[in-house]
Amino acid sequence: MTLALTGVHHAYGERKVLRGVDLTVAAGEIVCLLGPSGDGKTTMLRLVAGLEPLQTGMIDIAGRRVAEPGREIAPEKRSVGFVFQDYALFPHLTVADNVGFGLRGVGRGDRRARVQEALARVGLADFARAWPHTLSGGQQQRVALARALAPRPAVLLLDEAFASLDARLREQVRDDTLHVLQEAGIATLLVTHDAEEALFMADRIALMRDGRIEQLGTPADLYLRPVTRFVATFLGEVNRLPALVTRGVAVTALGAVPAPGLADGGAEVFWRPEGLGLAETGVLAEVDACRMLGATTLVHLTVVDGAGGVHHVHARLPAGTVLPRGARVHLSADPDRAFAFPPEIKQAEFIRAEASPPR
Repeated sequence: MTLALTGVHHAYGERKVLRGVDLTVAAGEIVCLLGPSGDGKTTMLRLVAGLEPLQTGMIDIAGRRVAEPGREIAPEKRSVGFVFQDYALFPHLTVADNVGFGLRGVGRGDRRARVQEALARVGLADFARAWPHTLSGGQQQRVALARALAPRPAVLLLDEAFASLDARLREQVRDDTLHVLQEAGIATLLVTHDAEEALFMADRIALMRDGRIEQLGTPADLYLRPVTRFVATFLGEVNRLPALVTRGVAVTALGAVPAPGLADGGAEVFWRPEGLGLAETGVLAEVDACRMLGATTLVHLTVVDGAGGVHHVHARLPAGTVLPRGARVHLSADPDRAFAFPPEIKQAEFIRAEASPPR
């Protein structure tokens, strides 16, 4: 593995931000650190880059120990490229000089060749003499990426690199960056709090929560096989439905789903909106609203279960679907887009359980 973090803990005073992180990134692999703000993602990048001293654990890059408590390799000797959220371009330097800034100790001819190679890789070969202020946000981001790639690092770190771009430009720049990273073959660690961005960019996603990795796997693993409620809801919208489990099957108002390992009794099922569709027969529902969202149509529906319980659900249907308010339709429900979880323990109940003396 090109990058390996082992048993990493980190705190700022009394506030613990990383609580025992183990993570590896292979050459050519893109791993996204995904999670809410303040859950230690940027701190992890700073530790890898050498911008923070490591308090507990070990960090290895290309088979070399670069950080452990009391011993740190200097940032410039770690073979790490870093793309910051604000790009951090020098306004008084041309694009070429910005890209070549980190190439110290490289001969003039080799330096010029590396700068041109990096700019060509990001599609800016004709902008070497331009000034940063004359470039668009997307072009500035690509200059920052070229600067990080020019020294040919073993590891590339990107911290919310697309966050400052508007939505339409962000999609294009992300797509361009993905192709560049795949072609470069560098181990890449990318921080984001945007689930869609992680699903698009990552070979694997490490979803962070409270300084720990809640789940690590491919985008399909996390989206289709979430191990906790937090993972299921962070990766996309869900319909939450009460369920009754009997012999490993959870029955809801939308139908039954497998519930392996769950005890008989009450439970909760999360159903992805794209797992619901229209059918000739099936669960009866009433349309509350129908809104076109470009590639899909979002339909709000009311479903009544056998006990008279009323449930409001969302379905994502093919673009062009038009359903009038008040229409009655039948729904199909794909159990592969549903996840059963045991009853949620309320915080107050958890505290009481923790405080109860052992018997």
